[in-house]
Amino acid sequence: MTMNEDTVKGKWLEIKGEVQKAWGKLTSDELDQTKGDAKAIAGLVQQKYGENKDQFDKKYSDIVKRFEGARDSVTDGMKKNLKS
Repeated sequence: MTMNEDTVKGKWLEIKGEVQKAWGKLTSDELDQTKGDAKAIAGLVQQKYGENKDQFDKKYSDIVKRFEGARDSVTDGMKKNLKS
C-alpha cells in the first residue's frame, strides 16, 4: 500500500477521527500509539474486527485519499492566486 505519508502526518487528527468512525472499537489511545503507521493500524483492525489486509487497505486508502484530494485542491488554489 502506498500512502502519502506527508498527508497522514499533516492530517493525522482528522484521519484518526475518520478511522475511528470506520472502526469504532479502536480507541484514541490505541491509534495514538500507532503514530499513524498504516501497518500498526491494520494490526489493530485485524485483532478487533478480523478484517484481512486487503479489506483494511481498501477502506484506509479511501480515507486517506479524501484528505489528499482536499490538500491538492488547496495547493492548486494557492498556486493560481500566486500567478495572478
